[in-house]
Amino acid sequence: MPRIVMVTTGLGPGGAEAQVVRLSVELKRRGWDVAVISLLPAARRGEVEVFSLGMRAGRPDPRGFFRLAALLRRLRPQILHSHMFHANLLARLARLVCPVPIVVSTLHSAAESARGAEGTRVRDLLYRLTDPLAGAVVAVSQAAADRHAACGAASVGSLRVIPNGVDTGVFKPDAERRSRVRRELGAQGEFVWLAAGRLMWKKDYPTLLRAFARLRGGTLLLAGTGPQEAELKRMAAELGGNVRFLGQVGDMAGLMNAADGLAMSSVVEGLPVALLEAAASGLPAVSTDAGGAREIVGDVVPAGDPEALAAAMEKLAALPADQRERMGREARAMAVARFDVSVVVAQWEATYRELLESASQWT
Repeated sequence: MPRIVMVTTGLGPGGAEAQVVRLSVELKRRGWDVAVISLLPAARRGEVEVFSLGMRAGRPDPRGFFRLAALLRRLRPQILHSHMFHANLLARLARLVCPVPIVVSTLHSAAESARGAEGTRVRDLLYRLTDPLAGAVVAVSQAAADRHAACGAASVGSLRVIPNGVDTGVFKPDAERRSRVRRELGAQGEFVWLAAGRLMWKKDYPTLLRAFARLRGGTLLLAGTGPQEAELKRMAAELGGNVRFLGQVGDMAGLMNAADGLAMSSVVEGLPVALLEAAASGLPAVSTDAGGAREIVGDVVPAGDPEALAAAMEKLAALPADQRERMGREARAMAVARFDVSVVVAQWEATYRELLESASQWT
């Protein structure tokens, strides 16, 4: 099999990072020769070979580019598949000094930027300047593809969409698990809302906390850690209501079963993994209009509007249990058909083979 080298900005606890690992492991299981390079420090994983360049976030390090180039000369991949802004940029530039036949860049967000419009403009410009060095640009949602095409950050000719994937064998409805986890949480007789993701600005948890404070009763579980944790805990205490911060959670599938509804308040997304996991688990969800959220849940509310989000949450919580169960079954069927990891990996395999065949015609 041809060698694929994944280059990712990092392998931290984010949704995009988990997608890189999941794709790499599944490709390797299917017989592809796969290795992963992380620009930031990363622990080795038993499932797939990981090389860490040891770069530091927020610190320009020209030596990192040369370390990447040297490693690529040694690994000699037929396909260099990069993920997230910094890795996408360096992988494209590496093609200038390394004989890499195919470079694929994945856009994991509708706006791959630091906070603020100016950062977005700069990154869009850098994408536009280096776009000719990418053989294919793949967005994880149609929304992400449309925004990058509209601003010229990706040429329409090289742009395609392959969604994030979810393991529907792990994330699935399980009545026994639901009862057990709810007992452990002490939340057997109330409506339980779940929000999952890094506690950072892109997720806009202040809007979610303000929306939840408008509801009558219930519990809100926040699963994840991040730079805004202390600030959000202070805000939750001031607003009142039963808000519980769970930290990093090992059994996310169990939490998805235990909850009655998932709430997402993001302002920036690609294709939200939490919504995919909820759908696969048969968990109804409400979401703001961020990235590809409407490609999963359909009806969305404006981002940054706590009143609209509260109204959507209140409407879902007021539905009869059998109606929420029907919504969950429909979401599960959609997740299995469109987003199961086997379906997504098959799309990647077809893309790789198409690009390899095209490249062979020019050699």
